[in-house]
Amino acid sequence: MDDDPQSAPPNSGTSDRVPSDGAPPAEVSPWALAGLGMQFFVALILFAYVGNWMDARFDTSPLFLLLGVFLGGGGSFVFNYRRLTRVSVAASTSARTDGKTG
Repeated sequence: MDDDPQSAPPNSGTSDRVPSDGAPPAEVSPWALAGLGMQFFVALILFAYVGNWMDARFDTSPLFLLLGVFLGGGGSFVFNYRRLTRVSVAASTSARTDGKTG
């Protein structure tokens, strides 16, 4: 077998196949991104719980709870946004390169 990455066969998944009707290929399955909402929820709840625990420990009532909510929600939002834009850029790039020959 040749070890050249350009001559390697594409993944066996259906995302690399071009439909015969000329439509752009589906780059990412909806199930691959289905966990984003749950990930956001879990991060928010976890950081809020830790913030609440720190408030009870140090008697600084809403300070760490608010900090935990903003860190958990904001961090998860940024992570999800980067993941979605990366998928979007990959899809638009492959759609442009699929139409070119050569």
